[in-house]
Amino acid sequence: MSLVSTVDSSQQDLDRLATLAEDTIRRARAAGATQAEVSASVDVGLNVNVRLGEVETVEHTRDRGFALTVYFGQRKGSASTADLNPDSIQATIDQACAIARFTEDDPASGLAEADRMATSFPDLDLWHPWDLDVDRAIALGQEIEDAGRAIAGITNSDGSSVSAGQSLSVYANSHGFLGRERGTRHSLSVALIAGDDDDGMQRDYWYDSQRRAADFMDPAAIGRKAAERTLARLNARRLGTRQAPVLFAPEISRSLIGHLLGAVSGGSLYRRSSFLLDHVGKQILPSWFRIDEKPLIPRAMGSSVFDAEGVATIDAPLIVDGVLSRYILGSYSARKLGLTSTGNAGGVHNLLVKTGDDDFAGMLRKLGTGLLVTEVMGQGVSIITGDYSRGASGFWVENGEIAYPVEEITIAANLRDMYANLVAVGNDVDRRSHILTGSWLIENMTIAGE
Repeated sequence: MSLVSTVDSSQQDLDRLATLAEDTIRRARAAGATQAEVSASVDVGLNVNVRLGEVETVEHTRDRGFALTVYFGQRKGSASTADLNPDSIQATIDQACAIARFTEDDPASGLAEADRMATSFPDLDLWHPWDLDVDRAIALGQEIEDAGRAIAGITNSDGSSVSAGQSLSVYANSHGFLGRERGTRHSLSVALIAGDDDDGMQRDYWYDSQRRAADFMDPAAIGRKAAERTLARLNARRLGTRQAPVLFAPEISRSLIGHLLGAVSGGSLYRRSSFLLDHVGKQILPSWFRIDEKPLIPRAMGSSVFDAEGVATIDAPLIVDGVLSRYILGSYSARKLGLTSTGNAGGVHNLLVKTGDDDFAGMLRKLGTGLLVTEVMGQGVSIITGDYSRGASGFWVENGEIAYPVEEITIAANLRDMYANLVAVGNDVDRRSHILTGSWLIENMTIAGE
């Protein structure tokens, strides 16, 4: 497998984007803008889908984006284009300026503060082009799917996918800031089917996602893992309604952190639509719990030197000893709240959740008798009230051992209670995301079934 592209023009492409961004800012200022900022990007990729050994789709992508925001005092206008030709860029400048001239003043609008701009740009090892041609991608997809289909009991396939992606981006503003980023993200996945129409069918999947293709798990192992997960779901039962402890698998636990982030993010807070309003300095999780944001981890999925406004990112705790240390803010939401940006315009970077000593088997033993959740469905989560109610499937566990699969159930509680009643976090960390956490054991939830 060839892992390094023989021709890498990324630096020259970044130079062209940077020159275009800086020129656009100069032209916007000449048109009367007091401040201006540009985000420009080019994303290139190959995606191949294989099903039952045959090629279903081959997709080459090259997407471009160019967005300009101008400020006339505290009046804001934005426009964007995917066409980088001079006429289109000029039209984008004209449109953004026209919009700004007719909007109302917003005291919170404007660029992030100049003294918050990043000034150091270490190499975070995010650029690992994968010189993947179509034939090799097809062969990889077939290898993954064949490994899964070879497992006894697998009766069909939803197909495998092989994806290689490269992203270049530039952010510039009229403070004189110019930041360049380049990153790669590649993935392998497969979804398989077991059972038949008479006895019932089940579907499950597995995947891997990496910055560098050399870091993938064995492709055949992805197929086997998907097959094992699919077969384990056969003969699933429904549960009677009850109260029980619930263990969330690591890839599902991430969603619980996602709800927490939604509740402590600026937009929810200044709109006063969060159940964690005014909770900085208050305990919301057990005293042993901690989350740290670490944006500068080499080769990690969420690493970045600066945020979407050019503000330098820094290592900073989010939760210490169960206490919420800060909110998640860009400059606009910070001004609305009378606070300062936390360097999170555009979202969080790498979040590391403090884990306990138990691996997945240990977490099952700690669960004892209760529900292991491996899939959640639906949108039944309110960030305003904290009410949580989602469809789920997984496994009923008895005496620390998986007893049988379950499906067509609903799990419900309030997020405030779920966080307060977190029993343990496993060391079975799922590293395929910018949110790094193990499984979560919640003391008690309502399980609604038959």
